[in-house]
Amino acid sequence: MKPFLPAAVILLLLLTFAASAPATQNARTFIDGTEAYRNGDWPAAITAFESIAAAGVNSGKLFYNLGNAYLKNNDLGHALLWYERALKRIPHDPDLRFNYDYALTLTKDERGDKESPLLHILFFWKYQLSPSTVRWIAILLNAALWIALSVFVIRKKRLLRPSVLLVAAAAVVFSATAAFNYVEAARIRQAVILPEKVAVRSGFTESATQLFVLHAGTKVRVERETDTHLLVRYTEDKIGWIRKSEAGII
Repeated sequence: MKPFLPAAVILLLLLTFAASAPATQNARTFIDGTEAYRNGDWPAAITAFESIAAAGVNSGKLFYNLGNAYLKNNDLGHALLWYERALKRIPHDPDLRFNYDYALTLTKDERGDKESPLLHILFFWKYQLSPSTVRWIAILLNAALWIALSVFVIRKKRLLRPSVLLVAAAAVVFSATAAFNYVEAARIRQAVILPEKVAVRSGFTESATQLFVLHAGTKVRVERETDTHLLVRYTEDKIGWIRKSEAGII
């Protein structure tokens, strides 16, 4: 695993937390969690960091370190859950990516959501940039496009045409990606299996037919949700019900 938390990140988090009275409490809790982690008290570190997350601190670095603490505590399911949540916020972080890839090697099930490496090459910006970054780039490119169009119309210089077309193409690409990310976030929910072993069944009861078994850290797609159960899809032909407590929504 990569190092836990560089001093600069600690300072950044503390400065973030130090804006109000509740935030000051979060800062103290964070310090306690960091100390517990360094002393090898993984459960105490997990409790501290999760209380900060529950207080509404939406930090990729915090989630990353929660994943580290869970991995040290031999809880692969929760480790990958928090790594997945961190990846939604800081997908380009090299330490996070390294530890995430390492954790994946410890899982027992093959990935059900396999994607072609070619897609990652052709649409690298979608996989390398966070949704918020893509959204802001799309906004800036659209603003630049309107400025370029205004200049082009006013000055009527043909030399500007290639630049305008280039900006327009980039604006379309990033706007389409931002729209896709929005739809994906709104309609497609994914979860991570938490226990060591989970029986996926045809119904809600223990007597329902066991269709297949999944293990800790496996990522699934959530198709439906009830008060007590989730209908999850592992692959196109593997779908069934599990208890809500057996998976964490990313």
